[in-house]
Amino acid sequence: MTCMRPLHVYKYQGAGNDFVIVDNRRGEADFLTPRLVNRLCDRRFGVGADGLMTLCHSDVADFEMHYYNADGPEGTMCGNGGRCLVAFAALMGIKRFEFMACDGPHRADLLEFTPDRCIVRLKMIDVDQVQKMEDGWLLETGSTHFVQWVKDLQDFDVAGEGKRLRWDKRFPKGANVNFVEGVPEGLFVRTYERGVEAETWACGTGSTASAIASWLRGVPGCTVSEEQGKRRVRYEVRTLGGRLAVDFLAEDDGRCHDVYLTGPATRVFETDIDPDRL
Repeated sequence: MTCMRPLHVYKYQGAGNDFVIVDNRRGEADFLTPRLVNRLCDRRFGVGADGLMTLCHSDVADFEMHYYNADGPEGTMCGNGGRCLVAFAALMGIKRFEFMACDGPHRADLLEFTPDRCIVRLKMIDVDQVQKMEDGWLLETGSTHFVQWVKDLQDFDVAGEGKRLRWDKRFPKGANVNFVEGVPEGLFVRTYERGVEAETWACGTGSTASAIASWLRGVPGCTVSEEQGKRRVRYEVRTLGGRLAVDFLAEDDGRCHDVYLTGPATRVFETDIDPDRL
């Protein structure tokens, strides 16, 4: 592949979930291919990341988010990625944060902002269907997640069990796998992610799925407040890479609406990459 110019990339991380980000509002990165995405995300030969995102122009929203898995193809919604892209959009001078993603429209609020670190509260999709299984719960939070509760999660074989369950025949399109343990501050969550094919240090859609499934299962550790006659549930979530929070309105029939994921989004560095050298 021949490229006439270097590609300016940014590296962001949200609770240790890290991403390459490219501003593609004017088509500067239209030449990206799955192979190039994979090389950029490679931790030995490229920048190194769990995924890559492009900030794109939108005719119906303030911008559009395109997310690519570390192995190259375009992926499903990424919660921590969405928060990092909002922080990046703010750095680029964008003032409003209503954007389109593969699972539909999202909006976000900047609770704190500096050029290098933000706290972002991102609205996720509503969760209307949860499938209870013998060994866990399956639900869709923008990506498909299987949630299982375990003991002694710090020493649990996330890589081995996650890989086994990620390819389970019950999930014909594959699933991300979350292992959850109740802790004094809320939940401790570790996630094996498809597309990365390894454990990541945090997962936003996975933390969201784990919090909702934990509420439905009756796992203690959340705070519950009254909001317009409904219950606003909030779990603090500890991951290997940092802390997140998930809150939502819980309906009596088990549906969860007005779902939010909150946490840090940090700029690590920016640089120019020559794609011909990857």
